[in-house]
Amino acid sequence: MIKIFILAGICMATIFISCTSTPEKADAQVSARDKSVTAAESYSDLFIDSTVMEKFIVQQGYKDSLANRLRSFYNNRNYQCAWFFKEGIADYAATFYDMYNDYINYSGDSSLYNPVLLQLYDSANSGNLKPGDSLAVKTELLLTVQFFRYARKAYQGNNQLNAKELDWFIPRKKINPAAVLDSMLANKGKNIADYEPVNKQYNLLKQQLVKYYGIEKKGGWKIITADRKTYKLNDSAACLTNIKKRLLLTGDINNTDTSAVFTKELEDGIKNFQHRYGFKENGVINTALIAEMNRPVEERLQQILINMERIRWMPAQPTTDFLLVNIPEFRLHVYEKGQHAFSMNVVTGSVVHNTVIFNGNLKYIVFSPYWNVPTSILKKEVLPGIARNKNYLASHNMEWNNGAVRQKPGLSNSLGLVKFLFPNSYDIYLHDSPAKSLFSEATRAFSHGCIRLGEPKKLAQFLLRNDAAWDSVKITNAMNAGKEQYLTLKETIPVFIGYFTAWVDGEGKLNFRDDIYGHDKKMKARLFGK
Repeated sequence: MIKIFILAGICMATIFISCTSTPEKADAQVSARDKSVTAAESYSDLFIDSTVMEKFIVQQGYKDSLANRLRSFYNNRNYQCAWFFKEGIADYAATFYDMYNDYINYSGDSSLYNPVLLQLYDSANSGNLKPGDSLAVKTELLLTVQFFRYARKAYQGNNQLNAKELDWFIPRKKINPAAVLDSMLANKGKNIADYEPVNKQYNLLKQQLVKYYGIEKKGGWKIITADRKTYKLNDSAACLTNIKKRLLLTGDINNTDTSAVFTKELEDGIKNFQHRYGFKENGVINTALIAEMNRPVEERLQQILINMERIRWMPAQPTTDFLLVNIPEFRLHVYEKGQHAFSMNVVTGSVVHNTVIFNGNLKYIVFSPYWNVPTSILKKEVLPGIARNKNYLASHNMEWNNGAVRQKPGLSNSLGLVKFLFPNSYDIYLHDSPAKSLFSEATRAFSHGCIRLGEPKKLAQFLLRNDAAWDSVKITNAMNAGKEQYLTLKETIPVFIGYFTAWVDGEGKLNFRDDIYGHDKKMKARLFGK
């Protein structure tokens, strides 16, 4: 992102969210009826007969989970209406109805469409339904049910998708649709963004989705055919005209010049495009860049929708410190009290050794660490090395330790001078690296699964910034002491290893990255496959 909002919410708080996988209590248990709500003190001046609602539930054939949620919602308000007053249907019903139709349009999910509700809503909106009569009551209950279904879809995501099957091990968000509806009613449909249980990034991507739908509607962009491998400033070529038109469509340039000359404005536009796609920002057009430009707009639309689905799984913006690694971006983002503080390049797992998508709590810093060689590397690399060269261990600064091999602390240690532990079953952690040159590569998937940091000391300073015993000099000395030292943080900090190939950065620019592990491909088959 460069200042990424993506997982921004990965903390556990908000009244709407429970990050457990167990069914919501509202589904299994029905709230007791609150008879303290009277006509004199009620939100609405209209009430529903509970027996009428029970008949409605039977007629509609609702499952227990939805039926119990409906019962709980109206029990909590002693069956006062949520959408109707004696004067007619509430103004905010139109707000929700627009949200609901908007979701169907941008998501392409027609499963929420309800023609009966459409007809009844239009009648109520035209003043043709008398508040309190049977059709008005049916409209009231259908609106509530539709809100519950909408909230589950728009804010929680597709329940048919198995996150673990899609290699996603961050617990999926759960929401309480009734709590969201209560907030909407309390705010009379205003300032919805203030209480929507959705990550800020979701609505930013939605805006870009609408923009790209507009591009698609106009026919997308033309295929660019190049007559040589590279183009740079002051070159001339016929294809530069189409490249300029392509960049104008996506906002990388705002100059309407369509000449066949590589101008300074085009160079700046190319740098914008390179920034958004993770290329080196040198302003030079090459075959890889043109290949990205030639991906059809339909593919980009699907990529945005895939990432919007992932973002639905995440909680809303937190107010705590946390770390976010976005694997396809090869960046670590550090947040202080919910605000982006800084980011750095990282090296992630190779295609063969995928870095797992999960979350944990950073608890320890280890200065001058040993590297305990994993069994897989021991068998494939170390033991064959020892067989070829009896001095292999010494030359690699390694030693035997209780039947295992470890690499001693020092500049050549594979973990560098410091590592950061957030205990997990995947044995993944953050660490320094002696292979500094890898951090300048555009694609940085080289590790065995752990995450190498481009600026490890900067992260250590951030984590210890409030500890007077640890200044910059002491951190440097500990990193270079040659003696392993464990330090337990006074407060743990959440760490999230995410996988997002489309997002909107802090400058409002839509970013795309390659699907390096094929996770998008798997989700695409689930979302768009026949």
